[in-house]
Amino acid sequence: MTSKTLDYRASRRFKLARPSGFTLLEVMVVLAIIAIMAVMVLPRVMGALNDAQKKAVKADLASLSGALNMYKLDNFAYPSSEQGLAALVNKPGGQPEAPNWRTGGYIEKPANDPWKRPYQYVRPGQHGEFDIYSLGADGKPGGEGDDADIGNWDAK
Repeated sequence: MTSKTLDYRASRRFKLARPSGFTLLEVMVVLAIIAIMAVMVLPRVMGALNDAQKKAVKADLASLSGALNMYKLDNFAYPSSEQGLAALVNKPGGQPEAPNWRTGGYIEKPANDPWKRPYQYVRPGQHGEFDIYSLGADGKPGGEGDDADIGNWDAK
């Protein structure tokens, strides 16, 4: 074999061997596909998250309503608005008195809604003997859609 033939074979092997890794175009195509999928899936996931938060509020409200009913059975009246939901955790002072308040309370700790804000309690309520509600995603009274207040009147 001549040296020219060896040089041709060596240069041919060099040209056939590709460096490993991805080209910029391949990476951009993959990122574009991921972005398109995220745009399609994200609204559905966010909608499911909002629905789950609303269901969590309704479950919390049912639990708090049950604890308030137990409080009334023991103490003959619901806590006042001033005593609030804290009366379910610690024995309240003021009126109405809680003569038969349960040692250990009616719930372990004051509950917060899924947006990490305390539930609101009003007695007497506009919708019944008491109202317990969350101010919704925006944390402001009223609102529409995800920002709407969710109260024990919705759970009925």
